[in-house]
Amino acid sequence: MSRRTAAALAATLLATGVTPLLLSAPASAAVAKHYDDFNGDGYRDLAYGGYNGIGQSGGTVTVVYGTASGLDTAHPKAIHQDTAGIPGSDEEDDQFGASLASADLNKDGYADLVVGNPTEHVGTQQYRGSVTIVWGSASGLSGGTDLKPRTGAQGHFGTDIATGDFTGDGSPDLAVIGSMETWLYRGGFTKSGTTGSVSKIDKEGAGWYSYGLAAGKVNGDGKTDLVILGEQFIDNQPVPRAWFLKGASSGLTSGASKTVTATNAAIGDFDKNGYGDIAFGRPDSNDGKGSLLVWRGTASGPSGSHTYNQASSGVSGSPEADDNFGYAVSAGDVNGDGYADLAVGVPHEDVSGNEDQGGVHLFRGGSGGLSGLRSAWIPQTVTGPADSYLSFGYTVRLRDLTKDGKADLGVGAANTSLVLRGASGTPTATGAFVLPEFGGSFAD
Repeated sequence: MSRRTAAALAATLLATGVTPLLLSAPASAAVAKHYDDFNGDGYRDLAYGGYNGIGQSGGTVTVVYGTASGLDTAHPKAIHQDTAGIPGSDEEDDQFGASLASADLNKDGYADLVVGNPTEHVGTQQYRGSVTIVWGSASGLSGGTDLKPRTGAQGHFGTDIATGDFTGDGSPDLAVIGSMETWLYRGGFTKSGTTGSVSKIDKEGAGWYSYGLAAGKVNGDGKTDLVILGEQFIDNQPVPRAWFLKGASSGLTSGASKTVTATNAAIGDFDKNGYGDIAFGRPDSNDGKGSLLVWRGTASGPSGSHTYNQASSGVSGSPEADDNFGYAVSAGDVNGDGYADLAVGVPHEDVSGNEDQGGVHLFRGGSGGLSGLRSAWIPQTVTGPADSYLSFGYTVRLRDLTKDGKADLGVGAANTSLVLRGASGTPTATGAFVLPEFGGSFAD
């Protein structure tokens, strides 16, 4: 099997046709119940990277709105930098939508979409990057405001973004990576561009460089915590590390760090003990066979870990070089039993002679946490005939989009991307939603 890096995957997707009126808020508006309900109707909406339009090449975000009958896939909305009200302009080197997150940042009852464009050129600043807040309203997403980067953040600003109430004051905050540093923007946010105070989150003097973020509740105190993936220079050598920061009224306070080679992370309470566990996807470990490491949550932060791979008892398949098990991970309660489950993408799995066909492992939570004995294999064939280079599972997302108490599984692929409905067992393709214009990754 040939080695397929992220860049190679992007090339595969391109080759198969995938290219990586404002209304006033209600008088009694409060923070939106769901951080991804952009029109305030009580149903979660779905945002992801979309196809570029004709003559447009700088990145597009596609939004599909939720309804009482599920996702309205017949009326997707495309948002890009040539959309009226969105700052900037579409340019060939742009990556508008390379990172996505959401929250009700201005607390008007409608969730807002945060869009990273880390290669944006601004004036004479090459690859300065930008982050745009696209505002929610009763009619959906409309209009945008650019987030102003601090001087030290002006390099690939928007490499990754994460939202959460890190201070516990009821106002959502925003974490952004720029110039390989993490920056905390405290709420509230306004359409005129003002924010709360901004601070750099860094291991001073420790040679720390950030490249990824994951937000969630780990220590059970009600505040959102943050996990930063990065590299730390130790004995003059770069060492891949994960750094836990605890939410606090003053912002984020430094917690435990762990040496782990990971490209992504998700947080969920897999053993239902009240503390979020941190799942790291490690697709490049063991010659690309890939693995999953879960850092268990406790009242004092993460402590103790367990590793899973395709050789773990009960897990379908076997580990092979360049499978990239753990290329994408997402946490959510699929069967409504109160335990978070974990979807793990394996986009380069060879199946029955089909190279890089891909698939998804679903690890169910339960007493003691995740277990391979409670795992299920979801093959690419749920989308149609099996074939090579479909990369099924290169992006995954678990969220309850049908409002039935069960998380639905979104899966990206090079042919057909879709949302499988949550069920008491494995997510089902019965009544699945085929996602239009899918050309990138899901929002966090």
